Formats: sequence, C-alpha cells, structure tokens
Amino acid sequence: MARMQPGIAIVAERPEPGLVDRARRLSGELSLPLTSAGEPGYDLHLVVTTRRLELREAGSRTGPVYADFCRPRSVSRRQVSALARDPLIRAIGLKAKPWHVVDATAGLGRNAVLLAWAGCSVTAIERSPAIAALLGDGLRRAMEDPQMQPVVADRLHLVRGDAREVLAEMADDEQPDAVYMDPMFPHRAKSAASKKEMRLCRLVAGDDTDAAELFTIARRTARHRVVVKRWLRAPPLAPDPAIQYKGRSIRYDVYLRG
Repeated sequence: MARMQPGIAIVAERPEPGLVDRARRLSGELSLPLTSAGEPGYDLHLVVTTRRLELREAGSRTGPVYADFCRPRSVSRRQVSALARDPLIRAIGLKAKPWHVVDATAGLGRNAVLLAWAGCSVTAIERSPAIAALLGDGLRRAMEDPQMQPVVADRLHLVRGDAREVLAEMADDEQPDAVYMDPMFPHRAKSAASKKEMRLCRLVAGDDTDAAELFTIARRTARHRVVVKRWLRAPPLAPDPAIQYKGRSIRYDVYLRG
C-alpha cells in the first residue's frame, strides 16, 4: 500500500479515561492528530473502542473497517482440506519444508494469516501507519483465540515500513523464499462490504504507483519466486509470468527466480 494521505485523525469512541489514554498514545505513535468524533476537518477517523481499533468515515452511516481473524469466514478458509486447493497457496509453491514468505503489501493481513496458517513463516510488511495499526490490532486480538495464537505467535511477524527498503536491506541469510505482492488496483469486488473496505483503505493509503519498482526489488531479493495478485483480465504487472493460477475473479502471476 502507498503512503498515508492527509485527512485522518485518532478518536476515542467515548470520553472514558482508558480509551482517551489509548487514543493519545496511538496519536503519538502514528504522528496523527487526536480529535473528537464531532470535530470537523478530518475525512477519516481511526477510532479506539473497547473491543478493537476501527477505521470509520466521518459523517457516514456505513460500518467500520477493522482487521479480524477470528470470524467464522476466516476459520472456514483456513481448514487444511481447503488450503491445498487455494490458488494463493498453490502459487506460493509451498514445499515440505516451510518457506519464509514476505507479504510486501500486507494491508489488513488476510493473505499473510492464510500463508501462516498453511505453515509459512511470514513477514508482513505494511507502510501505511494507519493500516499497519489496524493489522497489528487484529493480530493482538487473534492471540486471544486458542486456534490462532500459535499461528500468529510463531509464524507471523509484522513490519511497519516500506517494503522496497525492507527488502533491499535484507542480508543474504534473511532473504525470503518467496515474495507476495497485492498492489492496490482498481476495485471491482461485488460485495458491499469488500467495496467499503477497499474504498476506505484506498483513501488512507492511496494507489501503489511504485508497484513496478517494488516488483524489481522483490525479484532481486526472493530466492525462488515472486507472486503478484491481479484481476483476472488485467495485464500482468511485468511481462511473461512463468505460471498463472486463476480464481473466479482474480489470478496469481508467478515469476521464477533464476
């Protein structure tokens, strides 16, 4: 995801001392202003609630966006029988020996968690401070789920930063087996929930105008392959992918190293 755009502020859901203190700390961590829900001047609010951290659009009646890895949908997708058929898992090329995979555009972390559940050691990189905070909060709550706790604790590491810099600075013995990229591209999802999520995340993070540069660095860094998610009929991010794994509306383009 791209760098954070202006117009976002930290808000405590209610004027309770505990929530206000957490909101104040988050404001300092992210270098974002602290405001109240009714104060004008900010299009988006990162809201500290008693349950979780939420992204809300000011003045909108649509529901919030947040990271959640403990819902029934998440549980069903990570069943072992389904993992072997998942096109992302096939594209990553998971071997008997667990691979180290870098999710270079982690976003709200669904694919990073899926890869970790499949057995990969995952470094999830997100450069938007607000999106990374949402993901970090979702991972914190996932640690309270007995099924998710070992997956998150042992196999998933969140890095807040620019993947181009993180990958370029990796030592030879730190380089991943595979790099996964899901650049922000024009949204065509059918469900209202996914449209809302993509739209708000785009407002926060902007478009990935430097995806080609990230791909070049990823291909130089990955030991075995780079996997890029695209819409089914979209042109490849780079010419001549070696393999393509297709779903109903998206595909994964695989570029082999060497």
